[in-house]
Amino acid sequence: MAPIERITLFKIPNEADRDRVLEQYKVLAKTAVKGFNLSVKTTFASLEDMVYYDEQCEAHKALKAVVGPVRTDKLTTFFESVV
Repeated sequence: MAPIERITLFKIPNEADRDRVLEQYKVLAKTAVKGFNLSVKTTFASLEDMVYYDEQCEAHKALKAVVGPVRTDKLTTFFESVV
């Protein structure tokens, strides 16, 4: 399987600040703790639909009942696309 490449662009006007950020990336490369091994994307028509899914959806409650006891951590993020 090919590696996943990720590109992040920053606007950092000050060269000294750019150097500091690059040094921190070197630290990150040595100390980053891996652990997430499953990713799931769910798309909703609206924020209200997502809130319903999180708080009231019976199918989601059943899913959480299966996932909850076997996961050690989770991270959820959401955004509204502007494109």
